[in-house]
Amino acid sequence: MTEDRAKEILHILQDNFSIPPWARPNRDAFKTLIITVLSQATADKNTARAFANLSQKFSITPEALAKASVEEIEDAVRVGGLYRNKSKVIKAISRVILEQFNGSLDFIYSLPLEEARKILLNIPGVGPKTADVVLLFCAGKPTVPVDTHVNRVSKMLGLAPPKADYEGVRRTLETLYSPEDYLPVHLLLISLGRKYCKARKPLCKLCPVNTLCPSKRVED
Repeated sequence: MTEDRAKEILHILQDNFSIPPWARPNRDAFKTLIITVLSQATADKNTARAFANLSQKFSITPEALAKASVEEIEDAVRVGGLYRNKSKVIKAISRVILEQFNGSLDFIYSLPLEEARKILLNIPGVGPKTADVVLLFCAGKPTVPVDTHVNRVSKMLGLAPPKADYEGVRRTLETLYSPEDYLPVHLLLISLGRKYCKARKPLCKLCPVNTLCPSKRVED
């Protein structure tokens, strides 16, 4: 059964990868939102450097970043890649949160998941993954963010339909796992995707869950 196999995969991943110490709920919601924007299409080390540079130049608050010029933000986050677009998104998000929500994302804690998620998705520049990251990591809401690794690995392992879109993958993973496992599922699938289940050349022979993977490739 898929549920039994899904749980076995999770147990094996927990034995082979560790959860980072920073991965806990109740992180600052706005900072998490900005970090998630910076993390798009770049490596973790570049994200960290871009956020550190931004933090040195500005207070990471809606007020400070809404007042900053796009050019100033660009200078700070250039190392993170796609800096022109990310800078515009950061300023726009900051302005909306400042003007429409009095500079606070506290609604993510008090509102039900889907209501809070809908509000976040209505903020220009906030997509499903970004919204779900904020809801899961900051408010502990029961949702599974689906980045490129989670999407690819879930389908390779047969945990999600091959042609499923973002919502299809998210909903399927949420039916296979318990809410308390959503955070480790998200992080561990990313770890598996980075180390073994790579997009261009998956290391199936070395993968710790290869015996449970319907897509594994026989290597010479």
